[in-house]
Amino acid sequence: MLLNKKISVFSFIKQISFDISVILFYAILVATADQYGVLAQISVPLGVSAIIGTALSLLLAFRTAQAYERWWEARIVWGAIVNDSRTLIRQVKQFVTDNPDGKKSVESFAYRQIIWCYALGESLRRLPFSQKVQQYLTEQNIVEINIPNGILNRHSIELSQLQIGDYKQVQLDSTLSRLCDAMGKCERIKNTIFPKSYSLLVHFLIYVFATLLPFGLDDKYYLVEIFVTALIPIIFIAIERTAIILQDPFENVPTDTPVTTIATTIEINIKELIGDKNLPTQEAPTSFFVM
Repeated sequence: MLLNKKISVFSFIKQISFDISVILFYAILVATADQYGVLAQISVPLGVSAIIGTALSLLLAFRTAQAYERWWEARIVWGAIVNDSRTLIRQVKQFVTDNPDGKKSVESFAYRQIIWCYALGESLRRLPFSQKVQQYLTEQNIVEINIPNGILNRHSIELSQLQIGDYKQVQLDSTLSRLCDAMGKCERIKNTIFPKSYSLLVHFLIYVFATLLPFGLDDKYYLVEIFVTALIPIIFIAIERTAIILQDPFENVPTDTPVTTIATTIEINIKELIGDKNLPTQEAPTSFFVM
């Protein structure tokens, strides 16, 4: 997730460097040809470019709004995971106070929930599991294909074995259901791609606009023609790339939902709830983003 710091402009320019190079080359080529009269007879009314530019602006506005909505939904879901993780351990801690093995049950749920948060984030990013997660999976012999779902299933199995009464079990099961819903929402966002045809249409129209624009401009000023011909399409390209980056919040890039940082926060909160003094260190960000 990006922080309120100075963002590296060069890292963004690098992502659109190919399009910038193509548009700049085309702008210089057309402007030079105009100056020497090669393309002087070709004229496209500026209104045509204006119509295409207007349509393109509307398409980009929709694209950006939908991309931000996906990113914001992912952040909301992980905010709910923080709350429900705290709630789960608080409920277990409260409900098993009279149970002889209560402390053991609380710790079992707590450490399992911590691992679930890390495992969910890493599986969404399709990264190899960290040593912490892998060690727990080996110790508990969790071998399901969907590891986060398998961990939640262990929650359910242990819940069914607690002697806490039906009402308290329903309360705990409700919390587990919300965690399962959050996991499903994350998987839906991850596995539902933005329509490729829409992306191709927007990109195609940007290049059509860039192609027609110089033929509606005044040919008297060489540098001005190059500047305008290149600037407006590059702005459109930058907006499109921003939307593309935002639309996938679990791709292990700086604009991601900071699932690792959130999981660390959850680990700290849960360990404090159960009195575990071995807290992880929440490292201060060293760049313009956190993961």
